[in-house]
Amino acid sequence: PVPPLPPPPPAALAASELDLGEQRERWETFQKRQRLSFEGAAKLLLDTYEYQGLVKHTGGCHCGAVRFEVWASADLHIFDCNCSICKKKQNKHFIVPASRFKLLKGADSITTYTFNTHKAQHTFCKRCGVQSFYSPRSNPGGFGIAPHCLDEGTVRSVVVEEFNGSDWEKAMKEHKTIKNMSKE
Repeated sequence: PVPPLPPPPPAALAASELDLGEQRERWETFQKRQRLSFEGAAKLLLDTYEYQGLVKHTGGCHCGAVRFEVWASADLHIFDCNCSICKKKQNKHFIVPASRFKLLKGADSITTYTFNTHKAQHTFCKRCGVQSFYSPRSNPGGFGIAPHCLDEGTVRSVVVEEFNGSDWEKAMKEHKTIKNMSKE
């Protein structure tokens, strides 16, 4: 005998079916004022709550094939690494957890270069060659974002810290915070 099928999942509730109590009129006014769908309004409010103290930066490569958004402070802490590859490409970056990064477009326009340990994933646009983000060896669970690839208007200040990547193991051992930059 074939086991019975599980019951279908409950249908998504429409905004009119939710018990918003005394907040219904306020919610509907908010949606109309912001010109958002129910889902869009919920996402905006959740992002605002979950990413308190952070701003949504957007950016991408030179030709526009690759676009992303990233939630980070308006005050950026930039690493200026002198390892062999960062030195050659002048790679300055700030690090964020993967959960705060979203590729908006261009997954098919990205190619990856690795070397040595192959832990760092140096991603760049196939068309224009710009690396606007990558997965750093120091934080494989996060992303290194090139601040010069961000759109204007969301960065308040920048502090640059030199990182001695030419002696990577020693620098990682001595640095107090870099290992945890991609942690929630």
